[in-house]
Amino acid sequence: MLERRPTHDDLIDHLVRSTALQRGEAARVVLDVLAYFDETTEEFVRRRHRELQSGGAVNAEIFERISAELPHRAVAPPELSLRQLRRIVYG
Repeated sequence: MLERRPTHDDLIDHLVRSTALQRGEAARVVLDVLAYFDETTEEFVRRRHRELQSGGAVNAEIFERISAELPHRAVAPPELSLRQLRRIVYG
């Protein structure tokens, strides 16, 4: 049995009408945004830690920043302590 996945054609059509994006570009943007918001809390914490660390930030600063960013996610996770954030990254 084939899995049916939504194509989001209505959203793609809207982007094509309201921006300078071509249909293929609009479809890619929609898929990128969906993938971004499909990220679990743990995936988000690990990704942001890597990004901030590669930018030269130190762990104390990184975990404070991630803690401040989490409530602003599309679906905010429960509040996590700095210790819980460290455990996500380092196990």
